[in-house]
Amino acid sequence: MITTYKYGEVENSQIFSRASDSFNVEDIVTDIIANVRARGDEAILEYCEKFDKAKLTTLEVSEEEIEEAFALTGEELIGIMREAAANIREFHEKQVKNSFIISEREGVIMGQKVTAVEKAGIYVPGGTAAYPSSVLMNAIPAKIAGVGEIVMVTPPGANGKVNPDILTAAKIAGVDRIFKIGGAQAVAALAYGTKSVPKVDKITGPGNAFVAEAKRQVFGLVSIDMIAGPSEILVVADSTNSAEVVAADMLSQAEHDKNASAVLVTDSEELAKAVSLELERQIDLLPRKEIARTSIDNNGKIIISNNLLEAIDIANEIAPEHLEICVDNPFEYLDKIKHAGSIFMGKNCPEALGDYFAGPNHVLPTSGTARFSSPLSVDDFVKKTQFTYFTEDALKKVGDKVAVFAEREGLSAHARSATVRLK
Repeated sequence: MITTYKYGEVENSQIFSRASDSFNVEDIVTDIIANVRARGDEAILEYCEKFDKAKLTTLEVSEEEIEEAFALTGEELIGIMREAAANIREFHEKQVKNSFIISEREGVIMGQKVTAVEKAGIYVPGGTAAYPSSVLMNAIPAKIAGVGEIVMVTPPGANGKVNPDILTAAKIAGVDRIFKIGGAQAVAALAYGTKSVPKVDKITGPGNAFVAEAKRQVFGLVSIDMIAGPSEILVVADSTNSAEVVAADMLSQAEHDKNASAVLVTDSEELAKAVSLELERQIDLLPRKEIARTSIDNNGKIIISNNLLEAIDIANEIAPEHLEICVDNPFEYLDKIKHAGSIFMGKNCPEALGDYFAGPNHVLPTSGTARFSSPLSVDDFVKKTQFTYFTEDALKKVGDKVAVFAEREGLSAHARSATVRLK
């Protein structure tokens, strides 16, 4: 049964709190990374057999396997994926930033050039659920950015094959190479490179605790998008909402995994009671009801606020991954929302639209990090380089000023590098 509070009875910082794992993920991942770094493909093949129960001889997915996947996926889903890909592409194309040049001062040219990373690695989860939508959300922004090579890693099944829907999505999104590797070992392979797997410059994509920890440990050697925690949703809803609909939206995240969090903030005690009952009814209807049950019982909460503005204040304090504003006039509240990964406006916009089809990215900051970070975007796959040019006359106008500044900081060689040119 979900826990219900009146506003003020629970600290906002505790709303999305979760029990920590009982095992030492950090040490396990450290050992895996060291092993992959030392032994490369040999270690990866051993981990595939140990963790995925797949005895492989090669790691890379062949063109024949991709063609077979297309046939297994079927035309209906392929058509939906293509339409979703077009929506994602349209949205992310608006994010492209151009290089610029400034030449307003005589003899001075400055600018910034935007360059895509050469190789990007995207991690796509498998296991309890396979997510072809994650392929589209990671690969399409990389493609728009102009990444030279997109390398995808995803765990195989015990039969040694990758989920066909994932391979189909990769083909639609323009992934260049695909490898049958999951877990921390996949992140290590992308970060260090092996005989089979190329070393990349950026690693993106969600995963379990081992994947997240591996990304944390290789950060600095390569860039990463974020260290994502379990899924979370916060629904702000008033009394005009259907309890059935609100409960369904909360369970859309609760079914992800047992550590996911679903929270309702409402100014209606009647809705709060109705949603609590509706959650109990709907959980038993879900194929993943055991996961949803654990999530709701351990991490689910209903908070009764005094009014909707107070509900928005709660949302801003929590900075949820997904925020639904289920009211008839959602745009009246948009400017008041400061911190959220992605906002779903109104009563006809379930979070699932964002997961699969609408266009905005579904790789989002979690655990309150939306206070200072952003969804995955084209920006994640580019880097910016500055350039400066001064003529001799232009340097003479400012060289002494540079020297004064440098000497004040105690860096005489810096100063001399400017004044030596003024003779």
